[in-house]
Amino acid sequence: MSSSNPPASDSPSPDEAIAVSAPPPVHIVPSSMGRRLRRIGRRVVKRWRRSIQIRVVSSTLIVSALVVAFLGFVVLAQVKSGLLQAKVHSSSNDELNGLATAQQSLSQGTGINAVQTTVQTLSTQQSRRQPGGYEVIGYVEIAGRVSISQPAKSGEFDASSIPQKLIDAVTKGDARYYYTYTTMRFTDGSPSKPGLAIGSSISANNNRFQIYYVFSLEQEEQTLALVWRTLLFSGIALVVLLAGIAWLVTRQVVTPVRMAARIAERLADGRLQERMRTKGEDDLARLAASFNKMAESLQRQIRRLEDLSRIQRRFVSDVSHELRTPLTTVRMAADVLFEARQQLDPASSRSAELLQTQLDRFESLLADLLEISRHDAGAASLEADPIDLRDLVRHVVDATEPLAARRGSVVNLHLPEEPCVCEADGRRVERILRNLLVNAAEHGEGQPIDVFVAANRDALAVAVRDHGIGLRPGEASLVFNRFWRADPARARTTGGTGLGLSIASEDARLHGGRLQAWGERGRGSQFVLTLPRAVGSLFTTSPIPLEPNDDAPPAPRLQPAPATAADLTNIRSVTGQRAP
Repeated sequence: MSSSNPPASDSPSPDEAIAVSAPPPVHIVPSSMGRRLRRIGRRVVKRWRRSIQIRVVSSTLIVSALVVAFLGFVVLAQVKSGLLQAKVHSSSNDELNGLATAQQSLSQGTGINAVQTTVQTLSTQQSRRQPGGYEVIGYVEIAGRVSISQPAKSGEFDASSIPQKLIDAVTKGDARYYYTYTTMRFTDGSPSKPGLAIGSSISANNNRFQIYYVFSLEQEEQTLALVWRTLLFSGIALVVLLAGIAWLVTRQVVTPVRMAARIAERLADGRLQERMRTKGEDDLARLAASFNKMAESLQRQIRRLEDLSRIQRRFVSDVSHELRTPLTTVRMAADVLFEARQQLDPASSRSAELLQTQLDRFESLLADLLEISRHDAGAASLEADPIDLRDLVRHVVDATEPLAARRGSVVNLHLPEEPCVCEADGRRVERILRNLLVNAAEHGEGQPIDVFVAANRDALAVAVRDHGIGLRPGEASLVFNRFWRADPARARTTGGTGLGLSIASEDARLHGGRLQAWGERGRGSQFVLTLPRAVGSLFTTSPIPLEPNDDAPPAPRLQPAPATAADLTNIRSVTGQRAP
């Protein structure tokens, strides 16, 4: 329409158009409403997925509703068909009885007047005002066609209520009567109602006449409405009853299962004395009894393992402490022999050097055992201070670069420009990083080693990436186990104890952080240490992903040189767990 297009002179300026198109603040309401609806939807889906009882009751409700609806429509259709057939049968009898009266009346006159008289005579038998009553209308046929003059009809009945297809059937057919369903309409403003139209053709005084009876179906319509309401309320009551029965039945089954789930969670939390209540002798009671027997067996086994573990930890702690005194004496004697090795014969001199090296390894193993025993006993403590992780990483890299160079590897540092300050125990974090860098040098196969430092709002992370032999599938979860080695036959050139990564993992957990490993055969491995900004604070994600995205380009390989005894002495807590 032309009125929908504004004139060019009324077009807004660009500034005005921008102001008009800006969304008002109230547009936030639908968004919040959408989020609320999505949240409710997620809760419903979660409840549906977690509750067997809701699923069973809902399924019973839906299936029973469909079955009841189908049966209701079938019953309603059968009742409707029976009512209409009975109405057709009774109405056809009334119509045929009326034709005899019409035949006699039309034999006494001709034309439309005779038809009018006949119609009035037939319509006096019943009135359209009565339920189940009928109306009568008549036509005169001329030359095989219905007259176009005004038909004779009873009262204010509208002649258009007779369908044309019924008139054509009566005019052309030779059956005793024809019928069809129609709508009864009246010229005095009375409401329309459903009806059954029956028509027949008769001959009198050499003329053919058509008589139509239109019976009201109001009573049948009321009967069908009553049947429909009865079926509807009965169906709803039946569906609700079935849903209630399903709820009660499933409740008897689901309640013990839920109780078993709650008690299993309590058992997992360490409350080993929890048991299920047994009542009766049915299948659920036997399930409860079997569950209680299993819980008792688990309690006995767990207590037995706890006792064994406690004895083992006490043994390790006692042995570690008891070995320190004789080890000190042996160390003093070994130091004397090592200092005087130049005055000994070659065999004795070599023996003194080997003794010194093995004592270093033994002291390292003893220190690691003591540290593990402190972690097991819960006696490990932190001396946390604010530290810049970049400075600590530089210090550890400077200390381990000689070993890496002799192994043919180059250490590449990737440090951010901004400070990375966190609250941590510098001694323990340094020990973690030293273990990771020494392992990378040991198993990096002379490839470059990359050290990354990153931070986000909640945590800081250090990643040590090597490009060596890597890890086999499943070994990433085993590298932190005590004394675990991928290949026990591989020699340890640096004298590792097999406890370094275990202690490193415990140190990370002591800070409230975590130490993770990733590796792939032929691609190398990566260890990521993540520490919270403050000891014990929570964080969601690590600033550095566990799996590296891009491998650093390999640096030029250096000619490997054998590690000296001094290098090996200065590097402590070395592990060989990642050896293939």
